[in-house]
Amino acid sequence: MPEAVIVSALRTPIGTARKGTLRDTNAFDLAKHVVSAAAEGLDAARIDDVILGEGRYGGGVIARHAAVTSGLTSAPGLAQNRHCAAGMAAVQSAAAGIRAGMDELIIAGGVNSDSTAPRVRFKVGEDSWIDPWVSPSHPDRPDAPAMDMSITVGWNAAVKAGISREELDAWALRSHRNAIAAIDEGRFKEEIVPIDTPHGLFDTDEHPRRDTSLEKLGSLKVLHPEIEGFSITAGNSSGANDGAAALAIASDGLGLPALGYIRSWASVGVDPAITGLAPIDAITKAVARAGISLSEVKLIEINEAFASVPIAAIRALDLDPDSVNFSGSGCSLGHPVAATGARMIVTLVHELRRRGGGFGIAALCAGGGMGSATVIEVPAP
Repeated sequence: MPEAVIVSALRTPIGTARKGTLRDTNAFDLAKHVVSAAAEGLDAARIDDVILGEGRYGGGVIARHAAVTSGLTSAPGLAQNRHCAAGMAAVQSAAAGIRAGMDELIIAGGVNSDSTAPRVRFKVGEDSWIDPWVSPSHPDRPDAPAMDMSITVGWNAAVKAGISREELDAWALRSHRNAIAAIDEGRFKEEIVPIDTPHGLFDTDEHPRRDTSLEKLGSLKVLHPEIEGFSITAGNSSGANDGAAALAIASDGLGLPALGYIRSWASVGVDPAITGLAPIDAITKAVARAGISLSEVKLIEINEAFASVPIAAIRALDLDPDSVNFSGSGCSLGHPVAATGARMIVTLVHELRRRGGGFGIAALCAGGGMGSATVIEVPAP
């Protein structure tokens, strides 16, 4: 069976939606930029497909648009949507095609532009419309509102895992500090491809806050004061963000230099009320499929859709907190939804290379009661 080799792993800087530097850069331009960068130096004629996670962007196939605008005219395009795990699903689909021997070289990742996403209308009667309308991730119910992830994901996970408001805020502060340290130390330089925007050259993640503190985080109002003990705030939640990420994934038979290998992956479904706990099952399943133990894993990325998600996973799986979200995550870097899963794998590849290689896991929960995880191995330099 061919191995799925990561040949390149790149991303744009992450922008703050609607008021950040990418506010006037649409998803098509973001996708073109990162797909072109991931494909640089490769034989365009040998690229079998372009697969991109996307969501809430009108239902087109941004991947094919990016293939054409990037000069990869012979490569078709595929749109993937697994909500927050869409970008990761694209990478997994690419690896599956390569390991099955059906493809040899694929560009895969995700793109998200909250700032420029189109508005959708939904017809509910002869002359009645819901405007704007958002497709529900699951059937709405009181214990798992389909349109309020602060309850369905953040709060429910915190309650199930027994996580306090103080612990959530402390994790959010850690996330910002880790992200700022990574920026200041230049740890993102190899993975970020700067992009020209109407507001100037954008080359640095802008969502992390240098000036935040426990006092500031603790002063924020909870999102649902009517719910006794509610602990979720804007500060211990992920941001709304814009960005894109792409990886070139090849068969080892092509002999291209390997940044890393995709060893296994797994996606799971859980009751929507425990969406925030889904990464626990996904990680367990992916690790078993890789034939390794968690003790062999050097670094782990667990998306901070809410701070409660990684904390709950750390407790359930007895993880070393220092190995988790070493350069920040959703609370600090932000959560460009359809791109986040690919972005985490990109960051994981480059950080493992800096640390001499080893196994890494990227995992996240996804709307509707889903979770996904991917195990990679980076060889020693």
